[in-house]
Amino acid sequence: MLDLINIARTEAEGGDLFGLLSGLFEPSDVMPEGCPDAVIWKGGNHDGVVNPVAHSLTDAYALLGTLAAIDILGLPYYAVPMWSQYRHDTKLETLKWFGNMPCTSIKWSTAGDAYVNDGKGGKVVVMGKSANAPLRTQAGVYCNVRPYGPITVVRCMPCLPYSQDRAVFDVDPKTGIIHSEMNTPGVQMAYACRRFLGMVNETGKLGRVAFKPTQAMEDGINAGILSWMLLGTKFSVGRKWAVDGYVENRERVDRIIALLPDGFKDGMKTWSGQIEQHIADTNYGLLLWDLIEKQDVIVFATDLDGDRLTDLLADVSDPLRRFGQLVIDHLGADASMDNLWGEMGYTTGNGRDMTSVMYRMSGPPIHEQTLGSADAMLLRLLDGDESMGGTKRPYDPRIHFVLIRTAYLDANSDNADLRDWLDAALAKFDEIYAGERPGFIDGYKALKSAIQPWSS
Repeated sequence: MLDLINIARTEAEGGDLFGLLSGLFEPSDVMPEGCPDAVIWKGGNHDGVVNPVAHSLTDAYALLGTLAAIDILGLPYYAVPMWSQYRHDTKLETLKWFGNMPCTSIKWSTAGDAYVNDGKGGKVVVMGKSANAPLRTQAGVYCNVRPYGPITVVRCMPCLPYSQDRAVFDVDPKTGIIHSEMNTPGVQMAYACRRFLGMVNETGKLGRVAFKPTQAMEDGINAGILSWMLLGTKFSVGRKWAVDGYVENRERVDRIIALLPDGFKDGMKTWSGQIEQHIADTNYGLLLWDLIEKQDVIVFATDLDGDRLTDLLADVSDPLRRFGQLVIDHLGADASMDNLWGEMGYTTGNGRDMTSVMYRMSGPPIHEQTLGSADAMLLRLLDGDESMGGTKRPYDPRIHFVLIRTAYLDANSDNADLRDWLDAALAKFDEIYAGERPGFIDGYKALKSAIQPWSS
């Protein structure tokens, strides 16, 4: 059994967490490219049957929940030390290590603005805050895919297209950066656009594009990249922007096209599906309709709008259920909207179960999840009253097992035995956590006893 309380206390008190955790693992035999001094650990049963996954060891329950889950499951893994103090001490070098691991990976995000030791006896806000933005740059991430209920948002990163200063607007022919007040990487946009169109082609879902080509200058270029990508394909475009971005910005878009790998559009001649081109703001209302009507749709957006869309998607189901209950009560019916929600075929909860996959231009994807209040929950554990006198429920670590299952199946898509074993492990979890939720440590012990670790 791991002494999880000791690990949590060491982190909370600013102790030697690196020294404590390094004793739990072996040095890795796999290293990220171009990082000879990286600290990478390995653990679990490296049996040659299951492809390992890389875990980021970040903060609070993102750290503690991962340690518990990987100990219980026994699957082969690599681990990269990435908690806030260590990220700060290494000047974010650890992000480069994790972002360049040559395997499917899991990145946990926790709240930013954590305070760390500054090395001079004082405290300072951690460098890079939650570290998402610098990690994406280091890892070559070009988009984030977030499926939730019938709606999937493909969010290009790190495109922030809201510039108006026409005097400084241009496209750098060497890098493809679309520049005015902000920098939008045109090459990443092209990759994200291809990912979006590929998903529409493969799934048959409706594709919506959320750009502002008539209001944001970068989006004129982004729209031009999309227009070029659609040329020579079998996609049908319903609603169209008033101006074709490739016709309007051909010379600048061609600079980006020149930087793409040879054969970038190979195979796309047979791709087909329905594409609708909208102004970005319109998609907030369309999202509500799509959710209510259970319209299977893939929305393609820039970083800024994609973030807003996924935030709304995560939050909107609760007020919809609340409104439904108000209607039920007004009619005098004896029913619960929470129960009816599932009976009516809706599957979205409250956003905490929304998964996310970041795709890299080189290498397998990174599965991402956020724990918003992990630090507060961890302090309750250390205070000895996780329930705060019965007003709260103990931490639910199910998301760790769900995310691990998703990542391992992504890395081992043809391994039916692994799929069956992971499904059985999740069923054991649900059996133990049914009814009154156990405390975190008691739950860990029960899971450790009930789940047979993976072995060949």
